[in-house]
Amino acid sequence: MKHESLFRRGLLAASLAACVGLPAGPALAADELNPYADEILRSMSTFLAGTKAFSVSADISNEVVTVEGQKLQMNGHSAVLMERPSRFYITRQGKFADAALYYDGAKLTLHGKTLNAYVQKDVAGTIDDAIRAVERGTGLSLPGADLLLSDPYAALASGATSSGYYGKAYVGGVECHHLAFRTPEIDWQIWVKAGDEPLPMKYVITTKWTTGAPQYSVQLSNWNTKPVITPGGFRFVAPKGAEKLEALPVDETGEITVKQEGK
Repeated sequence: MKHESLFRRGLLAASLAACVGLPAGPALAADELNPYADEILRSMSTFLAGTKAFSVSADISNEVVTVEGQKLQMNGHSAVLMERPSRFYITRQGKFADAALYYDGAKLTLHGKTLNAYVQKDVAGTIDDAIRAVERGTGLSLPGADLLLSDPYAALASGATSSGYYGKAYVGGVECHHLAFRTPEIDWQIWVKAGDEPLPMKYVITTKWTTGAPQYSVQLSNWNTKPVITPGGFRFVAPKGAEKLEALPVDETGEITVKQEGK
């Protein structure tokens, strides 16, 4: 039944492509990478990697499927300020609590604002090292973390078995190239700003073999490649009464929970 359903979806997609003039053949063929999609993805990755500093806002949508089969959408907002090679400040507002993530090249701090509690560890190195430490140590969901790495292309293209270019579309009023990629476990799409600044504007991941095929989506806006950076802006200063913990409680959706276990 699962393969039959995928086959029907493929026929539907091919029919839609024929109606609107999309390149259905290369985009839908298995084990085939579209060279134009690859070129745009490389261009975007090179531009991001070469940007010394930037700030951007992100609206996040994370779908979850309940045991009853109901699909729910959890929405959040994030703001990112980054300076290569080794500093960032990221805020995350979700359903249950606010969080801020600081990295100054030496210390990585995750602060749960609603809890007024934080965890901190020594991480000497680069932004890549800090992101890996967050993923291993907290379980906190970072919006589009692949886009922040020193080599976004290597992270994004890894495992891709096919890809397609679906023409131009508009995201937040910005003209973009629409690309789609497939791997054995997930399908993902990205919309890249057309023109001289190939910035990512939207990023969607579909976990296709999970019941309900939930999606994780990040829509990006307010890009600034020359942000004002204040001294000490990446260093955490504990607020009055803040409690230092070994770990912050994170639920299965990647949100910091309000109540600590046992309280």
